[in-house]
Parts: sequence; C-alpha cells; structure tokens
Amino acid sequence: MEITCKNCQQVYRGHYCNNCGQSAETHKINAHFLWHDIQHGLLHFDKGILYSLKQLFSRPGHSIREFIEGKRARHFKPLSLVAVLATLYGLMYHYFHINLYSYSGNVEGINYSEFNEWTSTHFSWITIATIPIYSIGTYICFKKQGYNFVEFFVLNTFKASQRLFAHIITFPFLLYFNGTPKITLFVKILYIIDVLLIFWTNIQFFNKISKLKALLLSILSHLIFLTIFYLIVIVVVLMITKF
Repeated sequence: MEITCKNCQQVYRGHYCNNCGQSAETHKINAHFLWHDIQHGLLHFDKGILYSLKQLFSRPGHSIREFIEGKRARHFKPLSLVAVLATLYGLMYHYFHINLYSYSGNVEGINYSEFNEWTSTHFSWITIATIPIYSIGTYICFKKQGYNFVEFFVLNTFKASQRLFAHIITFPFLLYFNGTPKITLFVKILYIIDVLLIFWTNIQFFNKISKLKALLLSILSHLIFLTIFYLIVIVVVLMITKF
C-alpha cells in the first residue's frame, strides 16, 4: 500500500519514508505518546552508551574500525559519548574536591588551587581539546593506512571515552587517596593504564600491519602528542605569567 509521508509528502511503500526517514505510524500526541517517547529515548540512550562502552573494553580497535567503515546503528555517537563521560567525570572531580597537586598557593605566579578548580570545572572541554592533538600524532604515524584526518579524529574520540570511563571506574581510589601524598602515585598508575589502553586499541585497529609495527608507531604517535601538548602548556603558562 502506498503511503504519503506527512513530513515531506513523498509517496512510498514500507514502514519508513525513503526520502526523510519518518515512520509511517504517527500516533496522536497524548499522555501515552509522551510516555512512550520518554521510554524510547532513555532506553536508546542507555543501550547506546552501554553497547559502546562494552565494545571499547572488549574489542576496542575492531569495533571502532567497524564504526568508521559503516557499522554504526548500535553505537552512541562518539562526540556525544565523550562529552557525556567528560561532563560526568568533571562533576565528580569538582563535587568531591579532588586535588591532584601536593601543594597549593602561588608558585612562579601560578595559583595552583585556582588552577585545580578551573581544571575540574572545564574538564570536559580540556578532554575534547586534546583529541585533535592526539589525532595529529596518529595521522603523522599511521597516514599510510588509508584513513583521513577526520577518521583519525573519530578513533581518538572513542579512545578518549575509553580512558574517561576507566577513570570513572577507578574514581573511588582517587577519592580514597585524595589529600594524601599517595594520590600522585595513583595518578601515575592511571596514566600508565591510559597509555596501555591507547596501545591496545591501536594494535587492534591497525590490523593490516604487524602488532610490533603498530606498537612502535603508537609509541611514536604518543611522543608526538606529548611534545605538542607540553609546548602548548608552556606557551599558555608563559602567557599567564606575563599578563
């Protein structure tokens, strides 16, 4: 039976309009419609996040490669995922007053108490801002593998979500060591976990080259990231101390 789409007036057959994608079934807007819409939205939101996180900790590189190649229906959108996780972690960081510095006050013109507070309240933006820097290193080292810069950006966006969720899972330990000298050691352990997750994901993602080559290029890529990142930090600190 032919159906005329109520959204774009396209005549089509089936359950969805082949022009704009609207469903053939448009229910009357009432309390039942609203409740169904809320349930569908929440379930889709939860399932998408849970599915993506499960994939990122069971077969990260393979699932991200499949996403880039077009298998995307069950995944949560990468930028939305990293924004949600970064916001959640930033709120936890801020609410529990986590301080990663063993000192406070002014040192060389920098108020580390204020800097820590600013970091916690802008954590999501800081996390997202580092993704292009990671992508530069990945692009330089893996550009012969046939992916463009935006695809590397998507790869690193998923990897950022992976690291953020690892931080959220281990947050009770961060809270336990908060305000003690041991927090510095724990942060170093977290950093090692982050790097291992990056290398593991890259080795799976770049499966057309040997694991050893993927590992060595991943190390080089991370060194490029660190170089660019610390250069930016130095410039920002110099600007702060100057003004």
